[in-house]
Amino acid sequence: MNDVYNEKMQAAFYEEAEEILLELETTLMELEKNPQNMEVINQVFRALHTLKGSGSMFGFDGIAAFAHEIESVFDFVRNDKLPVTSFLIDITLAARDSISRMLAGDEDSDELIKQNEEIIKKLKVLAGKVKSPEVLLSESAPKKAVEKETPSENVQSLSIFRIRFKPGAEVFLHGTNPLNLLDELKEMGDCHITAHPQDIPKFENMNPEYCYVSWDIILSTDKGINAIKDIFIFVEDESEIKIEIIEDEIELIDEGASKKLGEILIERGVIDESTLKNFLIRQEPIGKMLTKAGLADKTEIDSALAEQSQIKKVKESREKLQKKSSIRVGSDKLDNLVNIVGELVTVQAGFSQKALDNNNIEFQSLAEELERITSTLRDLSMSLRMVPIGTTFSRFKRLIRDLSQQLGKKIELVTEGGETQLDATIIEHLSEPLVHLIRNSIDHGIEKPGKREKAGKSPTGTIYLSAIHSGAYVLIQVRDDGAGLDSGELLDKAVKNGIIPSGSIPTEKEIFKLIFAPGFSTAKEVTGVSGRGVGMDVVKRTIEELGGTIEIVSKRGNGTLITLKIPLTLAIIRGLLVRIGNEHYIIPLASVEECIEIQMTDDDRGRDTSQFNVRGDLIPYLNLRKIFSINGQTSDIDHIVIINSENRKTGLLVDEVIGEQQTVVKNLGIVYKDVEGISGATILGDGTVALILDTLKLVKSSELIGEDIQ
Repeated sequence: MNDVYNEKMQAAFYEEAEEILLELETTLMELEKNPQNMEVINQVFRALHTLKGSGSMFGFDGIAAFAHEIESVFDFVRNDKLPVTSFLIDITLAARDSISRMLAGDEDSDELIKQNEEIIKKLKVLAGKVKSPEVLLSESAPKKAVEKETPSENVQSLSIFRIRFKPGAEVFLHGTNPLNLLDELKEMGDCHITAHPQDIPKFENMNPEYCYVSWDIILSTDKGINAIKDIFIFVEDESEIKIEIIEDEIELIDEGASKKLGEILIERGVIDESTLKNFLIRQEPIGKMLTKAGLADKTEIDSALAEQSQIKKVKESREKLQKKSSIRVGSDKLDNLVNIVGELVTVQAGFSQKALDNNNIEFQSLAEELERITSTLRDLSMSLRMVPIGTTFSRFKRLIRDLSQQLGKKIELVTEGGETQLDATIIEHLSEPLVHLIRNSIDHGIEKPGKREKAGKSPTGTIYLSAIHSGAYVLIQVRDDGAGLDSGELLDKAVKNGIIPSGSIPTEKEIFKLIFAPGFSTAKEVTGVSGRGVGMDVVKRTIEELGGTIEIVSKRGNGTLITLKIPLTLAIIRGLLVRIGNEHYIIPLASVEECIEIQMTDDDRGRDTSQFNVRGDLIPYLNLRKIFSINGQTSDIDHIVIINSENRKTGLLVDEVIGEQQTVVKNLGIVYKDVEGISGATILGDGTVALILDTLKLVKSSELIGEDIQ
């Protein structure tokens, strides 16, 4: 039982550690830009501290010890004893990568052990523990982290303590300075200290070796009461120490209300209830009245006000946290939920159809209510799989930093629309294509500083990465302000490599698409970054497999813009249900422009492809009946669904347009995965199967891609 529990805890640590390492990398990138930002410094420190504490707690002592060394250096940074430099960022990023390898099970690698020793050596130089990198380590890294517990940053675990500390008069004679004890309390959390000097005698009666001052302390901390008692352990016998937890009192406060000053003073024994009632009648500030009447000292009032403020602060923080609370759910569970909801959508569609056929008003009313609930549940389940793309964007800051240093370039990354949400499954598939695009922008697009200055540009190049919603799609753009694409050079290389025949006169847009051909590269030489013509064809294939498109716009000398158009989700889509003969098909609604009724001649129906006139424009169309080899009686009136494929209108000739359909996408399986023009299938309300058309591939695989659509 314990083994199973430990495995679960370790699995949770792995998952948490990966998130922390990603956050650490992003934060270090931000710190390099803003080295004086104390908030960012604290974020780095907290990430390292959490890694150390969690690693030690779950038995990852090597990771805990290594994180402790880095944390120690950033403790110097926090206390203004060490500046943030590029050297420090480089070492910390290298340490972060080492921890990632240790998590992957590479902890005992001789190469990694040696690398970590070098990192620790450099860290000790920065911390002043050794004088230079040449000095050997005087001691090996500790086997276990110094601290076994991690202080929680969660406000839910905070407790508020009311502490009265009145040291014995002879405390100084025993070698104790009470102020040092107060400083230790400050390090435990948010602390407000009020001194009570009223017991100090007149000068002629004062013993300079005696302590006459007492203190009230209001402390918010995630440490327990025993940790507070430990601070006073050497003075408890000769001092008056009273420690009260006022945690439970927070829960008694009504929603939106604050604890009143009079209530706090009663709890402290400063006044009683009858005195409070007498003063409340006067309708004046209670603290001011009690002070004037000599019933409470000003320091008592100040201390009570501090307690009131602290309670209010913790309460508000908890309420804010509760609104944002979340739980971790495995992606497999979300996938199962979406699949079940998909089945429910199918059953609901069948139920609605039966209700319509029975012509029963009460039955139809129930069907409409079920449809409403199913629709809400469908949208909710889909939203659970939607995650912001900003996390993916932030990963590229490190990529750009490392490659720009490697190539001797100055490059800045600017991101927009990080809050734009996409299906988590799609985001997973997007990472690799975006890496290829950004690497190409760094290597081929952005020029070196000297060349940019000669061209009248800033020596620092910029790569813009943005995302924005566009209907059922998200537009992701990668833009740089580099040299741009040379269409003439691209055309010459394409002819030389036999990609297009000599004498061809393609448009500039068609020339730019050549970079997606397998083996095609614009690099003049092969480098460690690119140049082998591998990557851009993978980008195009991946994007098309996701049901998206890719478009390039470039101007020589002014940079390149690459736009990816990606569907929001692949699980449930809105589609247009059409019929051809006895077969039904789904056309993704996002690509549909309009539907037109038309009367075809027998000659037109016999062709696979042709054109028709729509308000003065000739639009090519595909005869799906002929392409799919569907026999049977044709309709008297034909329907053409006009779709937009890569900014080009194309018609799809069908027998009947039935209407909009919420479509649960089902995979066709390995046997039919390569069928051109079909992306999946769905089950209709009556239990029959309808194929989902891949309009982009359907158009490309047709004869219209030839001379007919030029």
